[in-house]
Amino acid sequence: MALRNYEIVMVFSVANGEDAVEALKTKFTDLISKNGTLGEVEDWGKRRLAYPINYENEGFYTVINFACDEAFPAELDRVINITDGVLRSLIVAKGE
Repeated sequence: MALRNYEIVMVFSVANGEDAVEALKTKFTDLISKNGTLGEVEDWGKRRLAYPINYENEGFYTVINFACDEAFPAELDRVINITDGVLRSLIVAKGE
């Protein structure tokens, strides 16, 4: 089974504080580590959103690079969608 490279950009809610952001980031990096190979994790920090999402004007941006099989990104997206505190996410397959 060949591993593919992916990148995910996640925007976390800052309404619950920095501890909640760190907990969510740890949750998703652990999930990725269990199902693939975790690469670089880059925090872009708290930034103003282009438009309000769920009445929030700021979000904490994190970019995670990882490698996994082709089935895992769909499962990761499903878990993200049912997790409170994630405002937006985007998973992109990176070119070889």
